[in-house]
Amino acid sequence: MAFPLLLFLALSSLSTITHSKQINNNAGPKLTFDFYAKTCPNFEKIMEQTVTDKQINNPTTAAATLRVFFHDCMVDGCDGSVLMSSTPSNQAERDFDINQSLAGDAFDLVTRAKNALELSCPGVVSCADILVIATRNLVKIVSGPLLKIPLGRRDGLISMASHVEGNLARVSNSTNQSIKLFRKKGFTVAEMVALIGGGHTIGFSHCKEFSNRLFNFSKTSDIDPSLNPKFADRLRNLCANYKTNPSMAAFNDPITPGVFDNAYFKNLQNGLGLLSSDQALIVDSRTKPFVELFATNQTAFFEVFARAMEKTSLLDVITGQQGEVRVRCDRVNSS
Repeated sequence: MAFPLLLFLALSSLSTITHSKQINNNAGPKLTFDFYAKTCPNFEKIMEQTVTDKQINNPTTAAATLRVFFHDCMVDGCDGSVLMSSTPSNQAERDFDINQSLAGDAFDLVTRAKNALELSCPGVVSCADILVIATRNLVKIVSGPLLKIPLGRRDGLISMASHVEGNLARVSNSTNQSIKLFRKKGFTVAEMVALIGGGHTIGFSHCKEFSNRLFNFSKTSDIDPSLNPKFADRLRNLCANYKTNPSMAAFNDPITPGVFDNAYFKNLQNGLGLLSSDQALIVDSRTKPFVELFATNQTAFFEVFARAMEKTSLLDVITGQQGEVRVRCDRVNSS
């Protein structure tokens, strides 16, 4: 009975997130679900249309935007700082090495939404809120859970590459390192597993991020033995020229790559985890029970993921008179 008790405690700890009209945060004024009801009444309509059109034309947008959202919120909070461009005197977050692979479709989507909103209600909607709601809508479009995300974030005034390290997990991280990183941000192990699974059930990774599992893995094995042999052979063929063609990539979920579901966790059980940090989740005794749960119970996965995403969206937000509402999402208004 130890595992059911552990699971109950982990899931019940998520219930502290409130879904009331107002959401408390530590930055003064509160976030609300109807924040733009009077100041930008067409906000939801504009976001829905812009996001839907972009996803239809570029199906990788959902995965790209989910990743950008997470990389924004984990570094200095959900303040749109990852959207800002570097200047001659400052290297911004998006140019730090771990962020250089963030896909352009996400930035293009935010720009399109911002332009449309500035025409409808100039100077009202923050880039931070645009990114958060775009992510919410896209997760739902690709069959994921409905996320309940309050609004009222302001945009940050700084974006520094030096702030990134230590706030985002690398593919080379051990499970223990990842648990410590997520715990520092206030996440449980169950939430961490759900967030990693949610981020990798759609989208792709470049060959360079997992090539160490395919070529010269060890003195005794050229291939990581935890990989499914047939899967490894296909990946080796796909990534044979990855050094001369660094754009080569593979789907994180080879079974249902465009659908937000629990196949990612089933893949781990069958040696189909693309990244070594992913496959390690089925080995560590702290994470394995949640991989097994989510593999057999998609509803449980969706519930934990949704609550963890809602928690992510509240990380160190700024509101009220703090920060600003950027006119352009890639730079502060004074530039």
